[in-house]
Amino acid sequence: MDHMPENWGRPRSDVYGVYNPAIHNAGPTTHTQQPSITGTSVLAIKYNKGVMLAADNLASYGSLARFTDQERLIKVGKETVVGVSGDVSDMQYIQLLLERLIIEDNYEQDGHNLRAPHIYEYLSRVMYNRRSKIDPLWNAILVAGKKDDGSPFLGYVDLLGVTYSAPTIATGFGAYLAIPLLRKIASDDGDEKRITEQQARAALDECMKVLFYRDARSLDKYSVATVTTDGEVTIEQNVRCQDMSWRFADHIRGYGTQTM
Repeated sequence: MDHMPENWGRPRSDVYGVYNPAIHNAGPTTHTQQPSITGTSVLAIKYNKGVMLAADNLASYGSLARFTDQERLIKVGKETVVGVSGDVSDMQYIQLLLERLIIEDNYEQDGHNLRAPHIYEYLSRVMYNRRSKIDPLWNAILVAGKKDDGSPFLGYVDLLGVTYSAPTIATGFGAYLAIPLLRKIASDDGDEKRITEQQARAALDECMKVLFYRDARSLDKYSVATVTTDGEVTIEQNVRCQDMSWRFADHIRGYGTQTM
């Protein structure tokens, strides 16, 4: 009997030949355990004629503000916008999947276009499938567009395959800092019917400013996408936070050197 533990379970050398140690050192298949380059919050709000989204242009490498030109609002098809937070490489993979989906849909040439609910259902299946393989895509996704009846559509799906819809949705730190501000004007289903495009834009601009103040992984440069119930999609890039003031910092206590 061989009492050396490192030899247990190996084929007998005198029968099967000398064991190749490279097989043992190869190790098991592993998956991503933590995102490396990430984007922070994506905000969205419904209004009476569509949906509006906002996301900043920063991609952080840990705590380093590495890339300042990363677009995280993606136009899909003719009348849908997808906003993605989380791992940037996984976001690029999702973008590739969506491009292939649109190309395959265009092959039919039947006059039918994929709308936001269809893309939302597709992404929910993709995210849940990867979660079930214990190899999730490290993202939270917002899908905005219109339904078949022409009403605004806004849905959320994350790396666990969790899905829901609401008049206002935010990912990342926005779920804690921006949602309370957005719910001041739209807290329940149906509230969006009394919100104008100007009110929605003002609310998003204010939230992006608050996030730049409070979220260390955010940037004061962001993009705003508007999807109307008429099917028009516009994405405004390089928007800057306006009228910022850091005077409130003098009254913060508990961080850094304090003057009593």
